[in-house]
Amino acid sequence: MQEVSRQDEFRDQRIANLKALEALGYQPYGGAYERTGRVADVRASFEEGKAARMAGRLVAVREMGKSIFAHIQDATDRFQIYVRKNDLGDDAFKAFKLLDLGDHIGVEGELFVTKMGEQTLKAGAWTLLSKALRPLPAKWHGLQDVEIRYRQRYLDLIANPEVCALFQNRSRAIKAIRDFLYEHGYIEVETPMMQSMPGGAAANPFKTHYEALNADVYLRIAPELYLKRLMVGGYDRVFELNRNFRNEGLSRFHNPEFTMLEIYEAYGNVRTMMRLVADLITHVAETVYGTLVFGEGDDAVDLTRPWREVPYRDLVRERAGADWFELDASAMRAKAEGLGLSVAPDWDETEITQEVFEKLIEKTLQNPTFVTRLPKALVPLAKTCEDDPESVDVFELIIGGREIAPGYEELNDPLEQRRRFEQQAGGEASKVDEDFLLALEHGMPPAGGMGIGIDRLLMILSGVEAIRDVILFPQLKPKT
Repeated sequence: MQEVSRQDEFRDQRIANLKALEALGYQPYGGAYERTGRVADVRASFEEGKAARMAGRLVAVREMGKSIFAHIQDATDRFQIYVRKNDLGDDAFKAFKLLDLGDHIGVEGELFVTKMGEQTLKAGAWTLLSKALRPLPAKWHGLQDVEIRYRQRYLDLIANPEVCALFQNRSRAIKAIRDFLYEHGYIEVETPMMQSMPGGAAANPFKTHYEALNADVYLRIAPELYLKRLMVGGYDRVFELNRNFRNEGLSRFHNPEFTMLEIYEAYGNVRTMMRLVADLITHVAETVYGTLVFGEGDDAVDLTRPWREVPYRDLVRERAGADWFELDASAMRAKAEGLGLSVAPDWDETEITQEVFEKLIEKTLQNPTFVTRLPKALVPLAKTCEDDPESVDVFELIIGGREIAPGYEELNDPLEQRRRFEQQAGGEASKVDEDFLLALEHGMPPAGGMGIGIDRLLMILSGVEAIRDVILFPQLKPKT
């Protein structure tokens, strides 16, 4: 309560300053302000004696009697301004002293270099652009409260320059991804975010109601089935940088709304996708971050090629025993529990094996690893391996102990796809996507396909441990 009271006092004082500024003829919320350029532009073309107009947030003030040194900051940099009573006149100088940290101002004047060697703008006039009624966080010593950082991300961006840089790199990384794919002949498309049937992945969807159609619809869990319809229609290289929604738990690696890149290439296969994902990720790492090595010590990730490739079954045998796949569900359950896992009594062999992989193996794969030849039951939309009908020709790319990208040779046999859909639906015909099967029966070319979890990839490239740190506005529990 004491902190709330102090905040109210700060706000009351700022409102008093606002009214005092109004009395002196200053409008507290001005309009557009024509600038010479952003702060970084002015600094880059700096010349002593040159006129300049700049705008930004007031972030520091140091009064020295009849003169003031201050700093303004925009999205690109901060810059010192020098304000003198003799230059501005009594009223303008008096009004300037009513400003608070956080206010947005415009300043025009002449550039010079101080005795300390700092580039500075000597103010001949200034304009109030926006009055801040709340103080900046932590007096610019950095905002550390995690709850506030996520709920009020704007304060996090103001107080922590490294956070602002992280999200600027996120934007650059997404641009680098797009540029790379355009240069390699891929076309970007947009597919529906509201779907009559959730498909393309096994996940719990968000459900809503479309009033105009009087129909229930779902926020998409994946764009896969619509992108494959485009493959039927003649698109041979296609991608979508999309938002997906899954009505599931929150964790360090999961947010209900997340960014995914999905890519399909006609006449390609799983090998096509392996080369593409390795080329793409190393391109982004070198272009945006200037390195292929991220982190230090045991947590370091080295993206240097070639990347390891190992079959799923081999990894499981290494961890759970050479005889693992000869065991029945009961024996697997006992052995898994002996390894410290909790196994539900109704799980089958595939589910128990996947628990071993996810809990005991995946987190140990630090450098990029293509885990290949997964059980068919885990990936119902992929082609089976020619030499093993129980395995599918896929990879899961694991980096830093996390799944970053699954890639397939896509299933394009409509009859086999129907069988798998029906098996997955457990006899409920309404859960079989007949519209997608109809499209598939018109002939989809053989294709390679892949999804890349952009948020998880950026966690590795940014060196953070929680997915919330790479999402500007992550989902949080409502405040009580």
